[in-house]
Amino acid sequence: MDTLTLAQFAVLAAASVLVGFSKTSINGANTISLAIFAAVLPARASTGVLLPLLIAGDVLAVYVYRRHAHWPTLLRLFPAVAVGLVAGTLFLKYAGDGAVRVSIGAILLVMVGVTLRQRQRQRQRAGASGDHGAGEAGEAEEGGPDGRRARKTARAQAGAYGVLGGFTTMVANAAGPVMSLYLLSSGMRKLGFLGTSAWFFLIVNVTKVPFSVGLGLIDGPSLLLDAVLVLFVLPGAWLGRRCVDRIDQRLFERIVLAATVLGGLQLLLL
Repeated sequence: MDTLTLAQFAVLAAASVLVGFSKTSINGANTISLAIFAAVLPARASTGVLLPLLIAGDVLAVYVYRRHAHWPTLLRLFPAVAVGLVAGTLFLKYAGDGAVRVSIGAILLVMVGVTLRQRQRQRQRAGASGDHGAGEAGEAEEGGPDGRRARKTARAQAGAYGVLGGFTTMVANAAGPVMSLYLLSSGMRKLGFLGTSAWFFLIVNVTKVPFSVGLGLIDGPSLLLDAVLVLFVLPGAWLGRRCVDRIDQRLFERIVLAATVLGGLQLLLL
């Protein structure tokens, strides 16, 4: 911490405020914090500093939205996420900082394109059927001629996003946009989105701690910096909670997608 300039610390403090804000409002916005930390600190070291701050934000988010989680979605994701965590750990062990940034940035931009296409198809299919995804889960799990196919597609989608989410969260704490895209593509509404993602990231981020310690990403100096920066996460979480009720569903989805694109571009151009 004694090697940081005042300007660098101020930038990290602002990014920590955004961590708290993203956890209680627009989760995809957290990629901006990720890019800021990676710009100020060495890329690998930044993941170790950021992880405890994310966990602090996760605890606050779970406290606020704990009643809105959709547990079937979480349980469907976790096995694939475990595979992604192991793959991400191996990748971190051997890949350089540049490869990490470029690969994740490219993946995020591709996933935005996939999600936009899925959303367009959902709107076309919904047509006169009413408010598709009006519930907190919003998943097509009913019967009917296409029910079985829809369930298979949902399982395949959960597996793909789960592996990708586990990989990106281990490599660079960048699973926020991946999970945001998955939950949006599932048609999840705002409170269900926030509650499900809050529990998901609390469980996954706590699981990552032993991996990060083993890789040397979390140590005494990083925790000392975290002890100071966590003070800025708290007002960010409060601000996010105050703002989220004023954002309508359509605007919420657009902001998440825009934040994902911005984060992906920052990772590619960093």
